[in-house]
Amino acid sequence: MNIAVLSGKGGTGKTTVSTNLALASKSNYIDCDVEEPNGFLFLKPKIDRIQKVMTEYPIVDDDKCTACGACAEACQFNALANVKKNVVLFEKLCHSCGACQIACKYDAINYEKREIGKIESGKVRDIECSRGVLNIGEPMAVPIIKELLKDLSGENNIIDCPPGTSCNVVNTLRYADSAILVTEPTKFGLHDLKIAVGVVRMFHIPFGIIINKDDEKENITRGYSREENIDIIGSIPYRRDIARAYSKGEILYDNTNFKPIFEELVNRSKAVLKWN
Repeated sequence: MNIAVLSGKGGTGKTTVSTNLALASKSNYIDCDVEEPNGFLFLKPKIDRIQKVMTEYPIVDDDKCTACGACAEACQFNALANVKKNVVLFEKLCHSCGACQIACKYDAINYEKREIGKIESGKVRDIECSRGVLNIGEPMAVPIIKELLKDLSGENNIIDCPPGTSCNVVNTLRYADSAILVTEPTKFGLHDLKIAVGVVRMFHIPFGIIINKDDEKENITRGYSREENIDIIGSIPYRRDIARAYSKGEILYDNTNFKPIFEELVNRSKAVLKWN
């Protein structure tokens, strides 16, 4: 069972929910927020495996190239430009689709590989943890996310999605069997929650909502959930001691005051998401 945890925006508590649910349910943890993977700051696994992530990009053979511009016309991502008598490559825009190589009639284009990031893996408390790390200056996270998720093992995996609803999130959801949407009871939170709900519904997978910083009163998030017939899995109270523990990088599940909150969230998740 691959359970994606996502939010319509950053800062709602997505990683808080992901890391603590992973421990409470004894599930593997996968951090797909490769631009800012902070789940390991809380779980602190012992990293014992590091894998480079490579991507392909075109190399133009100047001796064979006639600067006809066919490759630039074929590129939908503007990674190639025909400038006077030369073809200019913007390698970080390249999506490695191979269209330029097919379009070239002079066999002037070949592909080479370059490193764009890495995958780090380790173990903590008998659960496997892995995360992708995008190199500074690299614009595309999707290749690392795909490499991170392509061979998921284990009975249950908690996937900590990137924030927002970009293509990074969409590519992560392709590997999910169900989803948990983390939100906060504010107008801003509700606005982005609605967008996230729309994205998840495209995949036709079961999902539910966890409300973070909840005052446990009637609010706009609960009203929206009723109107849309969306299950609320549970909530995390709006409390100073929880915020203080989080700011110190502590695992809330380890605190006897907070442990029942996440045990209840696991039980409700199993019911709402048809978690086997």
